[in-house]
Amino acid sequence: MSVMSDIEIARAATKRPMPEIAAKLGIPEEALIPYGRDKAKIDREFIVGLGARPEGKLILVTAINPTPAGEGKTTTTVGLGDALARIGKRAAICIREASLGPNFGMKGGAAGGGYAQIVPMEEMNLHFTGDFHAITSAHNLLSAMIDNHIYWGNSLAIDERRVVWRRVMDMNDRALRDMVVSLGGVSNGFPRQTGFDITVASEVMAILCLAKDLKDLQQRLGDIVVAYRRDKTPIHCRDLKADGAMTVLLKEAMQPNLVQTLENTPAFVHGGPFANIAHGCNSVMATSTALKLSEYVVTEAGFGADLGAEKFFDIKCRKAGLTPAAAVIVATVRAMKMNGGVAKADLGVENVAAVVKGCPNLGRHIANTKGFGVPVVVAINHFTTDTEAEIAAIKDYVAKQGAEAILCQHWAKGGAGAEELAQKVVTLAEGGKGHFAPLYPDDMGLFDKIDTVARRIYHAGDVIADKSIRDQLRTWEVAGYGHLPVCMAKTQYSFSTDPALRGAPSGHTLPIREVRLSAGAGFIVVICGEIMTMPGLPRAPSAEAIGLNEAGEVVGLF
Repeated sequence: MSVMSDIEIARAATKRPMPEIAAKLGIPEEALIPYGRDKAKIDREFIVGLGARPEGKLILVTAINPTPAGEGKTTTTVGLGDALARIGKRAAICIREASLGPNFGMKGGAAGGGYAQIVPMEEMNLHFTGDFHAITSAHNLLSAMIDNHIYWGNSLAIDERRVVWRRVMDMNDRALRDMVVSLGGVSNGFPRQTGFDITVASEVMAILCLAKDLKDLQQRLGDIVVAYRRDKTPIHCRDLKADGAMTVLLKEAMQPNLVQTLENTPAFVHGGPFANIAHGCNSVMATSTALKLSEYVVTEAGFGADLGAEKFFDIKCRKAGLTPAAAVIVATVRAMKMNGGVAKADLGVENVAAVVKGCPNLGRHIANTKGFGVPVVVAINHFTTDTEAEIAAIKDYVAKQGAEAILCQHWAKGGAGAEELAQKVVTLAEGGKGHFAPLYPDDMGLFDKIDTVARRIYHAGDVIADKSIRDQLRTWEVAGYGHLPVCMAKTQYSFSTDPALRGAPSGHTLPIREVRLSAGAGFIVVICGEIMTMPGLPRAPSAEAIGLNEAGEVVGLF
Protein backbone atom coordinates (compact mmCIF):
# COMPACT_ATOMS: atom_id res chain seq x y z
CA MET A 1 0.00 0.00 0.00
CA SER A 2 1.46 3.39 -0.97
CA VAL A 3 1.92 6.03 1.71
CA MET A 4 0.12 9.32 1.11
CA SER A 5 2.24 12.44 0.99
CA ASP A 6 1.64 15.34 3.36
CA ILE A 7 -0.06 17.37 0.67
CA GLU A 8 -2.29 14.42 -0.30
CA ILE A 9 -3.29 13.93 3.36
CA ALA A 10 -4.04 17.65 3.71
CA ARG A 11 -6.06 17.72 0.49
CA ALA A 12 -8.18 14.77 1.67
CA ALA A 13 -8.98 16.43 5.02
CA THR A 14 -12.57 16.95 6.14
CA LYS A 15 -12.52 20.60 7.12
CA ARG A 16 -15.29 22.09 9.20
CA PRO A 17 -16.76 25.56 8.50
CA MET A 18 -14.82 28.32 10.22
CA PRO A 19 -17.75 29.43 12.43
CA GLU A 20 -17.83 25.89 13.83
CA ILE A 21 -14.08 25.97 14.58
CA ALA A 22 -14.37 29.43 16.16
CA ALA A 23 -17.29 28.29 18.31
CA LYS A 24 -15.03 25.75 20.04
CA LEU A 25 -13.29 28.74 21.60
CA GLY A 26 -16.40 30.82 22.13
CA ILE A 27 -15.71 33.14 19.19
CA PRO A 28 -19.02 34.29 17.62
CA GLU A 29 -19.43 34.23 13.86
CA GLU A 30 -19.71 38.02 13.69
CA ALA A 31 -16.15 38.26 15.08
CA LEU A 32 -14.77 36.38 12.07
CA ILE A 33 -13.43 38.12 8.98
CA PRO A 34 -13.52 35.38 6.31
CA TYR A 35 -10.60 34.83 3.95
CA GLY A 36 -12.14 32.25 1.66
CA ARG A 37 -13.91 29.17 3.02
CA ASP A 38 -11.30 27.80 5.41
CA LYS A 39 -9.43 30.67 7.04
CA ALA A 40 -10.44 33.82 8.84
CA LYS A 41 -9.07 36.70 10.84
CA ILE A 42 -10.35 37.56 14.32
CA ASP A 43 -11.83 41.03 14.53
CA ARG A 44 -9.83 43.38 16.76
CA GLU A 45 -12.95 44.66 18.53
CA PHE A 46 -13.74 41.14 19.76
CA ILE A 47 -10.17 40.78 21.03
CA VAL A 48 -10.36 44.11 22.86
CA GLY A 49 -13.62 42.97 24.43
CA LEU A 50 -11.91 39.98 26.03
CA GLY A 51 -10.28 42.38 28.49
CA ALA A 52 -8.46 40.83 31.43
CA ARG A 53 -10.19 37.47 31.18
CA PRO A 54 -8.38 34.64 33.05
CA GLU A 55 -5.82 32.83 30.92
CA GLY A 56 -5.18 29.17 30.25
CA LYS A 57 -1.91 27.23 30.46
CA LEU A 58 0.84 28.07 27.95
CA ILE A 59 2.88 25.12 26.67
CA LEU A 60 6.07 25.65 24.66
CA VAL A 61 7.22 23.07 22.12
CA THR A 62 10.91 23.34 21.30
CA ALA A 63 13.55 20.89 20.05
CA ILE A 64 17.13 19.77 19.79
CA ASN A 65 19.36 21.42 17.18
CA PRO A 66 17.95 20.60 13.73
CA THR A 67 19.64 17.95 11.61
CA PRO A 68 19.02 16.61 8.09
CA ALA A 69 17.41 13.61 9.82
CA GLY A 70 14.39 15.69 10.79
CA GLU A 71 12.90 16.44 14.20
CA GLY A 72 9.23 17.39 13.59
CA LYS A 73 8.71 20.28 16.01
CA THR A 74 5.67 21.72 14.21
CA THR A 75 4.27 18.23 13.69
CA THR A 76 4.58 17.60 17.44
CA THR A 77 2.99 20.97 18.25
CA VAL A 78 -0.02 20.04 16.15
CA GLY A 79 -0.16 16.47 17.46
CA LEU A 80 -0.06 17.67 21.06
CA GLY A 81 -2.81 20.21 20.45
CA ASP A 82 -5.01 17.52 18.91
CA ALA A 83 -4.19 15.13 21.76
CA LEU A 84 -5.14 17.69 24.41
CA ALA A 85 -8.47 18.14 22.65
CA ARG A 86 -8.94 14.36 22.57
CA ILE A 87 -8.51 14.09 26.35
CA GLY A 88 -11.17 16.73 26.91
CA LYS A 89 -9.22 19.97 27.18
CA ARG A 90 -10.26 23.15 25.38
CA ALA A 91 -7.09 23.52 23.36
CA ALA A 92 -5.70 25.90 20.77
CA ILE A 93 -2.49 25.90 18.77
CA CYS A 94 -0.34 28.97 18.01
CA ILE A 95 2.36 28.77 15.34
CA ARG A 96 4.09 31.11 12.91
CA GLU A 97 3.23 31.70 9.29
CA ALA A 98 5.53 30.20 6.68
CA SER A 99 8.04 32.26 4.71
CA LEU A 100 8.23 31.80 0.95
CA GLY A 101 12.03 31.90 1.22
CA PRO A 102 12.61 28.51 2.90
CA ASN A 103 9.48 26.98 1.33
CA PHE A 104 10.98 27.47 -2.12
CA GLY A 105 14.50 26.96 -0.81
CA MET A 106 15.06 23.99 1.49
CA LYS A 107 11.92 23.07 3.46
CA GLY A 108 9.13 22.89 0.91
CA GLY A 109 6.43 23.56 3.54
CA ALA A 110 5.87 24.36 7.20
CA ALA A 111 2.44 23.23 8.43
CA GLY A 112 3.29 19.99 10.23
CA GLY A 113 3.27 16.58 8.60
CA GLY A 114 1.51 13.26 8.23
CA TYR A 115 -1.72 13.19 10.23
CA ALA A 116 -0.62 16.09 12.45
CA GLN A 117 -1.04 19.03 10.11
CA ILE A 118 -2.71 22.41 9.98
CA VAL A 119 -4.91 23.10 6.96
CA PRO A 120 -5.32 24.63 4.43
CA MET A 121 -1.72 23.48 3.95
CA GLU A 122 -1.20 24.91 0.47
CA GLU A 123 -2.46 28.41 1.29
CA MET A 124 -0.48 28.49 4.55
CA ASN A 125 2.72 27.79 2.66
CA LEU A 126 2.02 30.32 -0.09
CA HIS A 127 0.35 33.74 0.29
CA PHE A 128 -2.07 32.81 3.14
CA THR A 129 -3.90 36.01 4.20
CA GLY A 130 -1.27 38.39 2.82
CA ASP A 131 0.31 39.33 6.17
CA PHE A 132 3.88 38.92 4.92
CA HIS A 133 3.18 41.04 1.86
CA ALA A 134 1.78 43.79 4.11
CA ILE A 135 4.89 43.66 6.29
CA THR A 136 7.15 43.77 3.23
CA SER A 137 5.23 46.76 1.85
CA ALA A 138 5.29 48.67 5.14
CA HIS A 139 9.00 48.06 5.57
CA ASN A 140 9.85 49.16 2.03
CA LEU A 141 7.59 52.21 2.24
CA LEU A 142 9.87 53.43 5.02
CA SER A 143 12.92 52.65 2.86
CA ALA A 144 11.45 54.68 -0.01
CA MET A 145 10.60 57.59 2.29
CA ILE A 146 14.18 57.73 3.61
CA ASP A 147 15.67 58.08 0.12
CA ASN A 148 12.90 60.43 -0.94
CA HIS A 149 13.60 62.69 2.04
CA ILE A 150 17.28 62.85 1.15
CA TYR A 151 16.43 63.59 -2.49
CA TRP A 152 14.15 66.51 -1.63
CA GLY A 153 16.68 68.48 0.41
CA ASN A 154 17.35 66.32 3.48
CA SER A 155 15.98 68.75 6.08
CA LEU A 156 16.64 66.17 8.83
CA ALA A 157 20.37 66.22 7.92
CA ILE A 158 20.54 62.44 7.46
CA ASP A 159 24.13 61.29 6.96
CA GLU A 160 23.83 59.14 3.84
CA ARG A 161 26.73 57.00 5.11
CA ARG A 162 24.77 56.16 8.25
CA VAL A 163 21.41 54.98 6.89
CA VAL A 164 20.90 51.70 8.76
CA TRP A 165 17.44 50.79 7.39
CA ARG A 166 17.73 48.18 4.63
CA ARG A 167 15.06 46.83 2.29
CA VAL A 168 13.38 43.41 2.51
CA MET A 169 11.71 40.75 0.39
CA ASP A 170 10.21 37.39 1.33
CA MET A 171 12.51 35.24 -0.77
CA ASN A 172 16.04 33.86 -0.48
CA ASP A 173 18.26 35.94 -2.79
CA ARG A 174 21.94 36.19 -1.92
CA ALA A 175 22.58 38.59 -4.82
CA LEU A 176 20.71 41.31 -2.92
CA ARG A 177 22.71 41.14 0.33
CA ASP A 178 24.90 44.11 -0.57
CA MET A 179 24.26 46.64 -3.32
CA VAL A 180 24.45 50.26 -4.39
CA VAL A 181 21.17 52.08 -5.06
CA SER A 182 20.27 55.33 -6.87
CA LEU A 183 22.72 54.95 -9.73
CA GLY A 184 21.87 56.59 -13.06
CA GLY A 185 22.17 60.29 -12.46
CA VAL A 186 20.69 63.18 -10.50
CA SER A 187 17.05 62.27 -11.10
CA ASN A 188 17.52 58.91 -9.33
CA GLY A 189 18.80 60.33 -6.06
CA PHE A 190 22.08 60.05 -4.17
CA PRO A 191 23.97 56.76 -4.61
CA ARG A 192 24.67 54.83 -1.41
CA GLN A 193 25.45 51.31 -0.29
CA THR A 194 22.64 49.24 1.21
CA GLY A 195 21.10 45.79 0.77
CA PHE A 196 18.15 43.48 1.39
CA ASP A 197 17.22 41.24 4.31
CA ILE A 198 14.54 38.57 4.15
CA THR A 199 11.12 39.79 5.36
CA VAL A 200 11.14 37.45 8.35
CA ALA A 201 14.25 39.29 9.63
CA SER A 202 12.54 42.68 9.32
CA GLU A 203 12.11 44.77 12.45
CA VAL A 204 8.58 45.45 11.20
CA MET A 205 7.90 41.70 11.43
CA ALA A 206 9.22 41.65 15.00
CA ILE A 207 7.15 44.73 15.89
CA LEU A 208 3.94 43.21 14.52
CA CYS A 209 4.62 40.06 16.55
CA LEU A 210 5.33 41.92 19.80
CA ALA A 211 2.76 44.75 19.60
CA LYS A 212 -0.29 44.54 21.89
CA ASP A 213 -2.64 46.62 19.73
CA LEU A 214 -2.70 49.22 16.93
CA LYS A 215 -1.68 52.05 19.23
CA ASP A 216 1.30 50.06 20.48
CA LEU A 217 2.10 49.10 16.88
CA GLN A 218 2.31 52.72 15.72
CA GLN A 219 4.34 53.72 18.78
CA ARG A 220 6.86 50.95 18.09
CA LEU A 221 7.03 51.78 14.37
CA GLY A 222 7.72 55.39 15.25
CA ASP A 223 10.54 54.30 17.58
CA ILE A 224 12.48 52.59 14.75
CA VAL A 225 15.92 54.16 14.31
CA VAL A 226 16.51 54.42 10.55
CA ALA A 227 19.63 56.57 10.28
CA TYR A 228 22.00 58.96 12.05
CA ARG A 229 23.21 62.52 11.49
CA ARG A 230 26.87 63.44 11.20
CA ASP A 231 26.91 64.10 14.95
CA LYS A 232 25.54 60.54 15.38
CA THR A 233 22.18 61.64 16.78
CA PRO A 234 19.41 59.24 15.65
CA ILE A 235 16.69 59.72 13.04
CA HIS A 236 13.48 57.86 13.88
CA CYS A 237 10.70 56.60 11.66
CA ARG A 238 8.31 59.19 13.11
CA ASP A 239 10.74 61.96 12.13
CA LEU A 240 10.00 60.99 8.52
CA LYS A 241 6.26 60.86 9.30
CA ALA A 242 6.10 57.28 7.99
CA ASP A 243 4.65 55.58 11.07
CA GLY A 244 1.02 56.44 10.29
CA ALA A 245 1.06 55.10 6.73
CA MET A 246 2.92 51.97 7.85
CA THR A 247 0.26 51.34 10.49
CA VAL A 248 -2.44 51.65 7.83
CA LEU A 249 -0.66 49.00 5.72
CA LEU A 250 -0.45 46.71 8.75
CA LYS A 251 -3.98 47.31 10.09
CA GLU A 252 -5.47 44.06 8.79
CA ALA A 253 -2.25 42.08 9.20
CA MET A 254 -2.36 42.77 12.95
CA GLN A 255 -5.50 40.65 13.32
CA PRO A 256 -4.68 36.98 14.12
CA ASN A 257 -5.49 34.26 11.57
CA LEU A 258 -7.65 31.29 12.59
CA VAL A 259 -7.51 27.93 10.79
CA GLN A 260 -7.78 24.29 11.92
CA THR A 261 -5.90 21.02 12.20
CA LEU A 262 -6.81 17.81 10.37
CA GLU A 263 -8.77 16.94 13.53
CA ASN A 264 -10.49 20.35 13.54
CA THR A 265 -8.64 21.76 16.55
CA PRO A 266 -8.51 25.60 16.36
CA ALA A 267 -5.12 26.94 15.29
CA PHE A 268 -3.89 30.53 15.30
CA VAL A 269 -1.23 31.08 12.62
CA HIS A 270 0.15 34.60 12.84
CA GLY A 271 3.52 36.27 12.27
CA GLY A 272 6.72 34.53 11.33
CA PRO A 273 10.13 35.86 12.46
CA PHE A 274 13.00 33.41 11.93
CA ALA A 275 14.66 32.11 15.10
CA ASN A 276 18.22 32.04 13.77
CA ILE A 277 18.18 35.74 12.74
CA ALA A 278 15.12 37.12 14.61
CA HIS A 279 13.14 36.19 17.74
CA GLY A 280 11.40 33.15 16.27
CA CYS A 281 7.92 33.28 17.86
CA ASN A 282 4.36 33.80 16.64
CA SER A 283 2.56 37.02 17.56
CA VAL A 284 1.75 38.15 21.08
CA MET A 285 -1.71 39.10 19.76
CA ALA A 286 -2.45 35.52 18.74
CA THR A 287 -0.97 33.95 21.87
CA SER A 288 -2.70 36.29 24.32
CA THR A 289 -6.02 35.92 22.49
CA ALA A 290 -5.75 32.12 22.49
CA LEU A 291 -4.88 32.08 26.21
CA LYS A 292 -8.06 34.00 27.05
CA LEU A 293 -10.17 31.55 25.04
CA SER A 294 -8.55 28.20 25.92
CA GLU A 295 -7.57 25.96 28.79
CA TYR A 296 -4.36 24.99 27.00
CA VAL A 297 -2.39 26.84 24.32
CA VAL A 298 0.38 24.94 22.55
CA THR A 299 2.93 27.14 20.83
CA GLU A 300 6.36 26.60 19.32
CA ALA A 301 9.59 28.54 18.99
CA GLY A 302 11.82 28.14 15.96
CA PHE A 303 14.81 25.80 15.57
CA GLY A 304 16.56 24.36 18.65
CA ALA A 305 15.96 25.44 22.23
CA ASP A 306 19.28 27.35 22.24
CA LEU A 307 17.70 29.80 19.79
CA GLY A 308 13.89 29.67 19.73
CA ALA A 309 13.22 28.73 23.35
CA GLU A 310 15.80 31.17 24.73
CA LYS A 311 14.22 34.02 22.74
CA PHE A 312 10.71 32.88 23.65
CA PHE A 313 11.64 33.09 27.34
CA ASP A 314 13.94 36.12 27.28
CA ILE A 315 12.14 38.27 24.70
CA LYS A 316 8.52 37.25 24.11
CA CYS A 317 7.61 36.19 27.65
CA ARG A 318 9.51 39.13 29.14
CA LYS A 319 7.84 41.67 26.82
CA ALA A 320 4.33 40.21 26.99
CA GLY A 321 4.27 39.13 30.63
CA LEU A 322 3.70 35.47 29.73
CA THR A 323 4.39 32.57 32.11
CA PRO A 324 4.86 29.19 30.40
CA ALA A 325 3.53 26.24 32.38
CA ALA A 326 5.63 23.50 30.75
CA ALA A 327 7.98 22.84 27.84
CA VAL A 328 8.19 19.91 25.43
CA ILE A 329 11.56 19.17 23.81
CA VAL A 330 11.26 17.22 20.56
CA ALA A 331 13.92 14.69 19.61
CA THR A 332 14.21 11.73 17.27
CA VAL A 333 16.23 8.54 17.31
CA ARG A 334 17.52 9.48 13.86
CA ALA A 335 18.77 12.87 15.01
CA MET A 336 20.49 11.37 18.03
CA LYS A 337 22.32 8.97 15.72
CA MET A 338 23.42 11.88 13.49
CA ASN A 339 24.70 13.71 16.56
CA GLY A 340 26.50 10.47 17.39
CA GLY A 341 28.34 10.52 14.06
CA VAL A 342 26.13 8.36 11.81
CA ALA A 343 25.77 9.44 8.17
CA LYS A 344 22.27 10.20 6.90
CA ALA A 345 22.40 7.22 4.51
CA ASP A 346 22.97 4.84 7.43
CA LEU A 347 20.26 6.06 9.79
CA GLY A 348 17.96 3.10 9.06
CA VAL A 349 20.38 0.65 10.70
CA GLU A 350 20.09 0.07 14.46
CA ASN A 351 22.96 1.73 16.32
CA VAL A 352 22.30 2.09 20.04
CA ALA A 353 25.85 3.24 20.73
CA ALA A 354 25.43 6.17 18.33
CA VAL A 355 22.13 7.10 19.98
CA VAL A 356 23.82 7.22 23.36
CA LYS A 357 26.75 9.17 21.95
CA GLY A 358 24.39 11.76 20.42
CA CYS A 359 22.17 12.23 23.48
CA PRO A 360 24.29 14.97 25.15
CA ASN A 361 22.81 17.45 22.63
CA LEU A 362 19.38 16.62 24.03
CA GLY A 363 20.72 16.72 27.58
CA ARG A 364 22.07 20.23 27.07
CA HIS A 365 18.66 21.45 25.88
CA ILE A 366 16.94 19.80 28.85
CA ALA A 367 19.28 21.49 31.32
CA ASN A 368 19.00 24.86 29.56
CA THR A 369 15.19 24.79 29.54
CA LYS A 370 15.02 23.72 33.17
CA GLY A 371 17.30 26.67 33.91
CA PHE A 372 14.38 28.99 33.14
CA GLY A 373 12.34 27.30 35.87
CA VAL A 374 10.02 25.52 33.44
CA PRO A 375 9.06 21.81 33.86
CA VAL A 376 10.25 19.69 30.91
CA VAL A 377 9.13 16.56 29.09
CA VAL A 378 10.81 15.03 26.02
CA ALA A 379 8.74 13.91 23.03
CA ILE A 380 10.40 11.20 20.94
CA ASN A 381 8.91 11.78 17.49
CA HIS A 382 8.62 8.23 16.13
CA PHE A 383 10.00 7.02 12.79
CA THR A 384 9.24 3.54 11.47
CA THR A 385 12.95 2.63 11.45
CA ASP A 386 13.30 3.24 15.21
CA THR A 387 14.02 0.11 17.25
CA GLU A 388 12.91 -0.65 20.80
CA ALA A 389 16.52 -0.67 21.99
CA GLU A 390 17.19 2.78 20.50
CA ILE A 391 14.02 4.24 22.01
CA ALA A 392 14.89 2.71 25.38
CA ALA A 393 18.36 4.29 25.21
CA ILE A 394 16.86 7.78 24.87
CA LYS A 395 14.33 7.13 27.65
CA ASP A 396 17.09 5.91 29.98
CA TYR A 397 19.28 8.91 29.20
CA VAL A 398 16.46 11.41 29.75
CA ALA A 399 15.50 9.76 33.04
CA LYS A 400 19.06 10.37 34.26
CA GLN A 401 18.56 14.06 33.44
CA GLY A 402 15.57 14.17 35.78
CA ALA A 403 12.90 14.21 33.06
CA GLU A 404 10.71 11.76 31.17
CA ALA A 405 10.79 10.85 27.48
CA ILE A 406 7.55 9.72 25.84
CA LEU A 407 7.28 7.97 22.49
CA CYS A 408 4.86 9.85 20.21
CA GLN A 409 3.25 8.58 17.00
CA HIS A 410 1.22 11.60 15.97
CA TRP A 411 2.68 11.66 12.44
CA ALA A 412 1.02 8.30 11.74
CA LYS A 413 -1.92 8.41 14.15
CA GLY A 414 -2.72 12.09 14.68
CA GLY A 415 -3.75 13.17 18.15
CA ALA A 416 -4.32 9.57 19.24
CA GLY A 417 -0.57 9.02 18.91
CA ALA A 418 0.26 11.79 21.40
CA GLU A 419 -2.28 11.23 24.17
CA GLU A 420 0.35 9.98 26.62
CA LEU A 421 2.34 13.15 25.97
CA ALA A 422 -0.79 15.25 26.51
CA GLN A 423 -1.49 13.58 29.86
CA LYS A 424 2.10 14.24 30.98
CA VAL A 425 1.89 17.88 29.89
CA VAL A 426 -1.29 18.34 31.91
CA THR A 427 0.38 16.77 34.95
CA LEU A 428 3.37 19.10 34.65
CA ALA A 429 1.31 22.20 33.92
CA GLU A 430 -1.06 21.64 36.82
CA GLY A 431 1.60 20.42 39.23
CA GLY A 432 2.58 23.92 40.31
CA LYS A 433 6.32 23.18 40.17
CA GLY A 434 7.22 25.82 37.60
CA HIS A 435 9.02 28.99 38.71
CA PHE A 436 9.66 30.76 35.44
CA ALA A 437 12.24 33.52 35.26
CA PRO A 438 14.22 34.97 32.32
CA LEU A 439 17.93 34.23 32.08
CA TYR A 440 19.09 37.75 32.96
CA PRO A 441 17.63 40.93 34.50
CA ASP A 442 16.75 44.04 32.50
CA ASP A 443 19.38 46.13 34.26
CA MET A 444 22.32 43.92 33.29
CA GLY A 445 24.72 45.54 30.79
CA LEU A 446 24.23 44.67 27.11
CA PHE A 447 27.56 42.91 26.66
CA ASP A 448 27.01 41.02 29.91
CA LYS A 449 23.64 39.84 28.57
CA ILE A 450 25.36 38.54 25.43
CA ASP A 451 28.04 36.89 27.54
CA THR A 452 25.42 35.29 29.79
CA VAL A 453 23.57 33.71 26.85
CA ALA A 454 26.86 32.57 25.30
CA ARG A 455 28.16 30.91 28.43
CA ARG A 456 24.98 29.57 30.04
CA ILE A 457 23.06 28.49 26.91
CA TYR A 458 25.80 27.83 24.33
CA HIS A 459 28.47 26.82 26.90
CA ALA A 460 30.98 29.04 25.10
CA GLY A 461 34.34 29.65 26.72
CA ASP A 462 34.77 33.18 25.38
CA VAL A 463 33.00 35.92 23.46
CA ILE A 464 34.99 37.90 20.90
CA ALA A 465 33.83 41.40 20.00
CA ASP A 466 35.85 44.24 18.47
CA LYS A 467 36.25 47.46 20.42
CA SER A 468 33.89 49.15 17.95
CA ILE A 469 31.12 46.68 18.88
CA ARG A 470 31.68 47.11 22.62
CA ASP A 471 31.72 50.88 22.17
CA GLN A 472 28.47 50.73 20.19
CA LEU A 473 26.80 48.74 22.98
CA ARG A 474 27.95 51.30 25.55
CA THR A 475 26.66 54.13 23.36
CA TRP A 476 23.22 52.49 23.24
CA GLU A 477 23.27 52.07 27.00
CA VAL A 478 23.95 55.80 27.44
CA ALA A 479 21.12 56.53 24.96
CA GLY A 480 18.65 54.62 27.15
CA TYR A 481 18.60 51.22 25.45
CA GLY A 482 20.58 49.31 28.07
CA HIS A 483 17.45 47.65 29.49
CA LEU A 484 16.68 45.84 26.22
CA PRO A 485 17.11 42.06 25.86
CA VAL A 486 19.49 40.64 23.25
CA CYS A 487 18.37 38.67 20.18
CA MET A 488 21.17 36.33 19.11
CA ALA A 489 21.54 35.68 15.37
CA LYS A 490 23.48 32.42 15.04
CA THR A 491 23.51 29.16 13.09
CA GLN A 492 20.72 26.85 14.18
CA TYR A 493 22.72 23.68 13.60
CA SER A 494 25.07 23.90 16.58
CA PHE A 495 25.50 25.39 20.03
CA SER A 496 28.57 27.04 18.50
CA THR A 497 28.83 29.24 15.41
CA ASP A 498 30.21 26.30 13.41
CA PRO A 499 27.25 24.50 11.79
CA ALA A 500 29.29 21.30 11.46
CA LEU A 501 30.00 21.06 15.20
CA ARG A 502 27.23 18.77 16.43
CA GLY A 503 26.56 17.36 19.86
CA ALA A 504 27.13 19.46 22.98
CA PRO A 505 30.40 21.35 22.46
CA SER A 506 31.84 23.39 25.33
CA GLY A 507 34.60 25.96 25.61
CA HIS A 508 34.23 27.23 22.05
CA THR A 509 34.53 30.90 21.09
CA LEU A 510 31.52 33.00 20.06
CA PRO A 511 32.58 35.70 17.55
CA ILE A 512 30.28 38.72 17.23
CA ARG A 513 30.35 40.22 13.74
CA GLU A 514 27.80 43.00 14.11
CA VAL A 515 25.16 44.45 16.44
CA ARG A 516 21.95 46.18 15.33
CA LEU A 517 19.53 48.27 17.36
CA SER A 518 15.87 47.33 16.94
CA ALA A 519 14.47 50.13 19.05
CA GLY A 520 10.88 49.61 17.90
CA ALA A 521 10.86 45.88 18.49
CA GLY A 522 12.68 46.42 21.76
CA PHE A 523 15.84 44.33 21.49
CA ILE A 524 19.45 44.36 20.29
CA VAL A 525 20.26 41.97 17.42
CA VAL A 526 23.66 40.30 17.88
CA ILE A 527 24.97 38.76 14.65
CA CYS A 528 27.40 35.93 15.34
CA GLY A 529 29.75 34.00 13.09
CA GLU A 530 28.78 33.72 9.42
CA ILE A 531 24.98 33.85 9.79
CA MET A 532 23.25 35.91 7.07
CA THR A 533 20.09 38.02 7.40
CA MET A 534 19.36 37.32 3.72
CA PRO A 535 19.65 33.56 3.07
CA GLY A 536 20.61 32.07 -0.27
CA LEU A 537 19.00 29.21 -2.19
CA PRO A 538 20.63 25.75 -2.01
CA ARG A 539 22.16 24.04 -5.04
CA ALA A 540 18.84 22.29 -5.76
CA PRO A 541 16.06 24.49 -4.30
CA SER A 542 12.64 23.06 -3.46
CA ALA A 543 11.22 25.41 -6.10
CA GLU A 544 12.50 23.04 -8.79
CA ALA A 545 9.96 20.40 -7.68
CA ILE A 546 7.00 22.73 -7.06
CA GLY A 547 4.39 23.23 -9.75
CA LEU A 548 0.86 22.40 -10.91
CA ASN A 549 -0.42 19.04 -12.16
CA GLU A 550 -2.93 18.57 -14.98
CA ALA A 551 -5.80 19.13 -12.55
CA GLY A 552 -4.37 22.50 -11.59
CA GLU A 553 -3.36 21.27 -8.12
CA VAL A 554 -0.12 22.27 -6.40
CA VAL A 555 2.53 19.55 -6.29
CA GLY A 556 5.93 19.59 -4.60
CA LEU A 557 4.91 21.19 -1.29
CA PHE A 558 5.34 18.70 1.55
